[in-house]
Amino acid sequence: MKKAYAINAGLVLTLFAVITLLFHLGILNRFHNGLILLVCINIILAVSLNLSAGFLGQLVLGHAAFMAVGAYAAAIFSKYITGSEIGLSGTPLLIVALILGGLAAAVAGIIIGVPALRLRGDYIAIITLGFGLIVQSLINYFRTYTGGAQGLLGIPRLTNFNNAYFIVVITVLVLVCLIRSRHGRAMIAIREDEIAAEASGISTVYYKILGFTVSAFFAGVAGGLYAHYLAMLDSRAFGFSYSIELLVIVVLGGLGSFTGAIVAAVVLTLLPEILREFQQYRMLVYAIMLIAMMIFRPKGLMGTYEFSVFGIFDKCKKVFVKFKRKGAQ
Repeated sequence: MKKAYAINAGLVLTLFAVITLLFHLGILNRFHNGLILLVCINIILAVSLNLSAGFLGQLVLGHAAFMAVGAYAAAIFSKYITGSEIGLSGTPLLIVALILGGLAAAVAGIIIGVPALRLRGDYIAIITLGFGLIVQSLINYFRTYTGGAQGLLGIPRLTNFNNAYFIVVITVLVLVCLIRSRHGRAMIAIREDEIAAEASGISTVYYKILGFTVSAFFAGVAGGLYAHYLAMLDSRAFGFSYSIELLVIVVLGGLGSFTGAIVAAVVLTLLPEILREFQQYRMLVYAIMLIAMMIFRPKGLMGTYEFSVFGIFDKCKKVFVKFKRKGAQ
C-alpha cells in the first residue's frame, strides 16, 4: 500500500515537473496556461459532482450554483477585505478566500440538502435546479456587492498553474480517501439500495447530507479558483447549461469513477479547442462524438473502474504469462 502511494505521488510530481518544464521552454504559452487552468477547475467540479451523483446516486442539476456561491464569496472577500487589512497577499490570500468560498457553498449545500435529500427520485433534481435559479436572482438583487448583471470586476488575479494543480491533487486525494472509508462505503450502499441500507442501520439522511455538503464545498473551491483566474464574474456563466455540461462530463467519464471524471473533464474541456479549426462543424462533431460515446459506452469511459498502477502491472503480467504458455504449447 505504501509503495502504491509512493508511485502515485511520484506520477503526480512528474506530471507537474513536465508541464512546468514545457512552460519554461516556451512550448506552452499563455493560451495553453488558460486551458490548463480551466481543465483543473473542471476536474474539481467533475469529481465533486461525481461524489453526489455517482457515488451517492443523487441527481443534481444545480452544481454550477454552488460554484457561483463559492466564486462570489471568495471574490468579495479578496476584493473588499484586502490583504493589507489581514496581512495576507498572493497564494495565502487565495487559500483563505478558497476556504471561505468552500464553506459558503457548503452552508448553501446544507440549507438545500436538509429538505431536498429527505425526498427521493426526480424531486432532488427539481429542487437543485430551482436553487440555481434562486442563486442567479440573488446575485442580481445584491448588485451593490456582486455587481449584478454588469458583473463583479476588480478581483485580484491570484490563480496560477502551481496552486491550481496542487488544489486539484488535494481535492482528488480527500474525495478518494472519503470514498474508501466507512462513510464512503455507506454512501455506495445508499446508491445501490437505499431501503436495504436504511434497514441495515445506515442513516441515509445523514450520509446524503454529508455527501451533498462535501460536494458543494469543493464546487465552491472551484468557483473561487475560477473567480481569481478571470478576475471578473458574470452570473450568466453559472447557468443551467453549465450544470448540464458538468453532468455530461461525469456521465461520460463514468458514474462512480473519479478517474473517469478526470479523463472526461480533460477531454471535454480541450475538445472544443481542438475542433476550433472546423469552426462551422465544431458543435456538430462534438455532439456526434457525445452521442456515439453514449451508444457504444453507456457506462462511460471508465465505468466504475479506477486507475491503479499495480492493476496495470497485474494485467500486463497475466497477458505475458498467457502468451508464454501459448508459446510453450
